[in-house]
Amino acid sequence: MQERYIATVDLGTSKLALCVAKVVGENVQIIYYKERPSDGIRYNCVYNPKKAAAPLRAAIAEAEEELQIKILQVVVGLPRYNVHQETASARIERSEPSSLIEDAEIAALKSIALDTYPLSDGSNEVIYGAVPQSFSTEDFIGSEDDVVGTPSDSLAGNFKIFVGRKRAVRNIDIMLNDAGVALAQEIFTPTSTGEAVLKDDEMANGVALVEMGAGVTSLSIYHGGIIRYYASIPFGGKSITTDIRLECAFDNHLAENIKLAFGACLPDKLQSLSDKVLQINDEENGTYEHLSVKYLSEIITARCREIIQAILFLIQQSGFADRLRCGIVLTGGGANLPNLTNLIKEESGYSVRVGFPIGRKFSSDGCPGIGEADAAASIGMILEASSDTTLNCIIEAARPAVAVQQPVEVEPDANGQGNLFGRTETEPEPKNKIKRIPTGGKKKERPVKPPRTETDKPTGFKVFWDKLGSAIKEGFDGTLGMIYDDIDTKKQ
Repeated sequence: MQERYIATVDLGTSKLALCVAKVVGENVQIIYYKERPSDGIRYNCVYNPKKAAAPLRAAIAEAEEELQIKILQVVVGLPRYNVHQETASARIERSEPSSLIEDAEIAALKSIALDTYPLSDGSNEVIYGAVPQSFSTEDFIGSEDDVVGTPSDSLAGNFKIFVGRKRAVRNIDIMLNDAGVALAQEIFTPTSTGEAVLKDDEMANGVALVEMGAGVTSLSIYHGGIIRYYASIPFGGKSITTDIRLECAFDNHLAENIKLAFGACLPDKLQSLSDKVLQINDEENGTYEHLSVKYLSEIITARCREIIQAILFLIQQSGFADRLRCGIVLTGGGANLPNLTNLIKEESGYSVRVGFPIGRKFSSDGCPGIGEADAAASIGMILEASSDTTLNCIIEAARPAVAVQQPVEVEPDANGQGNLFGRTETEPEPKNKIKRIPTGGKKKERPVKPPRTETDKPTGFKVFWDKLGSAIKEGFDGTLGMIYDDIDTKKQ
């Protein structure tokens, strides 16, 4: 069998992931997977195509050099935010009622539903994807497998259609043209990620797939083996980082590093770790500050609880809250936050597990991180794109070039971090370099903050520090890995 290659790009708010797979028949082998910081993307949507093209161009060049191939096309994931679902239906009268219904007729019925669906704002909206919900003949109503192979005078189908913004798709086209690569296929990732991380019995008996990225947290509910409901909110891991930055007066890079190294939910369950204190030194200005691990956990837990409550509200709105026999599966980069699954259990009462890509659906060799929850979207796109036997991303696409328009910066939301449960925050535009204001040459010591009660709100304190370095004085064994009493910051 002829081998072919599929390259996918997961456009995230904080990272861009490029994945390459070699496909021979039904065998899918992941041969490359790397992440790098993204730019020009907010809430999972490309708002500045020129900025977004730079890291993509670098990622493709690095993969080509390592794999010794030329990537001419890529499969791209569509935005997960600003997407709403609609219901569409279609019906056909069959010319030969005694003949058996075939797969081609199912595909034709889906095309009719998509082509005839009246978008409320056709100039600004576009259909991202469609999922069949049920099919019916004169005799019964069932799934696609039920009706294929049966005779009938007519065939009708109901579909769930996902509608998004046309500008978001157009900005992806502009970004790809700027990066010098063609578009092979666009995939609405919530429908493909489920195939990568969910088990068949989970999708059949009812499960809520929560994908927590940096800028967007999405909810996909499966029941009867089919996605039945989708919704998203503009909050994720970056919102947690922003809370740490605003409360502790860090720059964004330092806040993110502290979250990744020492962040956790549920401070009361940290045991002895809650007594640990981080000391962050500013050698240039001769100052240092203290931050207790428990206080850091309280900041993180407050935002995570808001995100969870919003997702639980959407689950109630879906009408499937009492039918999720397999509970919640958490995936995406946010799933790596320690104790987050325990917090979801406490808030929801559902069983919760972290969704990793299911290894039996693909093979990999020497690709660090491919089995982590962060890679779920990339694996889902690879699996879905591999079903197209004509797709080969190292062969030039036989399609006309996309008309390039001038890049237009578009903010998905006017108020930055959005407004959830009456709490409004505005996030500043990212800058290339954060300048710090000197605080003097003498060292000053701030006492450790006392733990807050549930009714207290964080009250930011004004300090200006340089980037986080590393100095280890005391280690420990625990679920968080390693934590240290003191951290010295050295200017890079």
